[in-house]
Amino acid sequence: MDEGFSYFQCGRHALKDRLKELGYELDDDQLGNIFWRFKSVAEQKKRVTDADLVALVSDEVFQPAVVWKLGDLQVTCGTLGLSTATVKLIGADGSQHVACSVGTGPVDSAYKATDLIVKEPVTLPEYSLNAVTEGIDAIATTRVLIRPQKNYTSTHALSDEIVNRTFSGTGAGMDVVVSSVKAYIGALNKVLGLRELS
Repeated sequence: MDEGFSYFQCGRHALKDRLKELGYELDDDQLGNIFWRFKSVAEQKKRVTDADLVALVSDEVFQPAVVWKLGDLQVTCGTLGLSTATVKLIGADGSQHVACSVGTGPVDSAYKATDLIVKEPVTLPEYSLNAVTEGIDAIATTRVLIRPQKNYTSTHALSDEIVNRTFSGTGAGMDVVVSSVKAYIGALNKVLGLRELS
């Protein structure tokens, strides 16, 4: 049975040992990033499960090369008006870029604000959100699939058919809008990384 970690009992070494038991061998930088995110989650939940840890590792470690990174995000939504989002992205060179947009909901407005900064036209054929742990304070994992308007093609492995490529991104966190934006930026980073290689 997964008893989880107690915030008051788990230090960096214990976290490293538990991650190793779960099959994750992290370097010092990765462990440091996971540790502070773990502490942040643990302060809010008091009990962090193995599923929480796996979500944090997936979100922190298994991401494409960073072209853009989420700095800050603020959304306003509800029944009284349009959903708005202000997004601050940090470029690979450390520069900060801020944009605001309105949309049909908090995720839509945040994606539109992100698009104003990144300037890579894409469509979003798939968006999914899953709670990986139980309770109102669950960590949510978001997965998006985007298709660039500039077609990148590849050959289907079984049929040899030429297909337009899609790019996926994942994000995790207790705030579903933040995890959604992280997933979107992760997918955009894959597109931008491939464009640079081309």
